[in-house]
Amino acid sequence: MIRSLLLAAGVCAGLLSASDLLAAGRVPSNIAAAVADAGRPAEDKERDANRKPAETVQFAGIKSGDKVIELVPSHGYFTRIFSKAVGPKGHVYALSPPRRPNAAPDSPDPVAATKAIADDPTYSNVSVQAGSLATVSVSEPADVVFTAQNYHDVHNVPNLDIAAFNKSIFDALKPGGVYVVLDHAAEEGSGTRDTSTLHRIDEQTVKSEVQAAGFVLDGESKLLRNPADDHKAKVFDPAIRGKTDQFILKFRKPKK
Repeated sequence: MIRSLLLAAGVCAGLLSASDLLAAGRVPSNIAAAVADAGRPAEDKERDANRKPAETVQFAGIKSGDKVIELVPSHGYFTRIFSKAVGPKGHVYALSPPRRPNAAPDSPDPVAATKAIADDPTYSNVSVQAGSLATVSVSEPADVVFTAQNYHDVHNVPNLDIAAFNKSIFDALKPGGVYVVLDHAAEEGSGTRDTSTLHRIDEQTVKSEVQAAGFVLDGESKLLRNPADDHKAKVFDPAIRGKTDQFILKFRKPKK
């Protein structure tokens, strides 16, 4: 009976809206308002139950006035939320690699998708920077660097030096700034074996690579963990898509 009640409570918690979480004192007002933004596409809002954006952004510690670098924003699921969360005194730098030369002609252009958001006056604090991810750099020191479901793909970029990539992120942050990596979990001990096949990466590999650049591990979230995922299926498999086991790691650049 107790177990049933606990499970029911967990289901209810997963259905809480951003405004419900704010009322419960669990999410800062800037984040709750950002998730509730009427400008967000309906398809983004439909994914909120699985992606838990309010709690994810809260874990990242994004505040009004922050300067955020978002790596590979794709269709902008988090971009709009970051824009509203940091407000008019903050800024979102959306770093997006151009469409690959061998991509199908009708494949989406990731730069165009993000640029459409930046061109919308509602999100005027968003700017798009297109180009290689080999070196991450913007015009001012950042408070937060954030990447969701993309770190594994950095390993799939030909000739990219992952150590130099992470060091450039370290250099792009203010002292005390944070680097948040959210990605699909691979089998423990698998390293980078599955980055180009299953589009997953071993959590311990991410920790080792990022800490080697000078970061310290500052937090781990189980928000998107799914023990039912056996880490053997491609993340696009309909049986698991949207419900993969995902880790969220927060690394901090030391102040000294």
